Amino acid sequence: MKTRLYNKYFNEVVPALKAKHNYTNVHQIPKLVKIVVNMGISASLEKGALEDAAKDLTMITGRKPAVSKAKKAVANFKLREGQPIGCRVTLRHAAMYEFFDRLVAAALPRIRDFRGLSPRKFDGRGNYTFGVSDQTIFPEIELDKIKRTQGMDITIVTTAVNDEQARDLIKLMGFPFAEK
Repeated sequence: MKTRLYNKYFNEVVPALKAKHNYTNVHQIPKLVKIVVNMGISASLEKGALEDAAKDLTMITGRKPAVSKAKKAVANFKLREGQPIGCRVTLRHAAMYEFFDRLVAAALPRIRDFRGLSPRKFDGRGNYTFGVSDQTIFPEIELDKIKRTQGMDITIVTTAVNDEQARDLIKLMGFPFAEK
């Protein structure tokens, strides 16, 4: 069964993008490829910090995160080669649409004094990255059970060739951009 956002993409977003940008081929229409959720963990934190972050990320995304390890040692940061420094989850297809829907409908409106996200955080190739400073905005996280607040970076990867097309795609999908 297809998710609500997937059906919205094909029934509303595709015709709107096709009309606005005059695409001649259906394969030119931009679409979401994947969403990457990344939590960086400070190497100097106590032992259970990585496990707590991985547990929270599992609850938020519904997928088990992959642990990122340091590639080289940096003495100034007290970082050793091979030391765990974060965890990440890559979401595709149905899980991606489900997460995007929960992010837009439930999580982002729970941010205090939320007026939308900046429309200037595109990377020039149609990908949008933003940071969330607290994992408690997601309804899956129980406030009583968290030991420390942890931020995360969320990257939305699209097939758009430029930022304008990606902005139109994400905005039509319901993403809340801040008005100028």
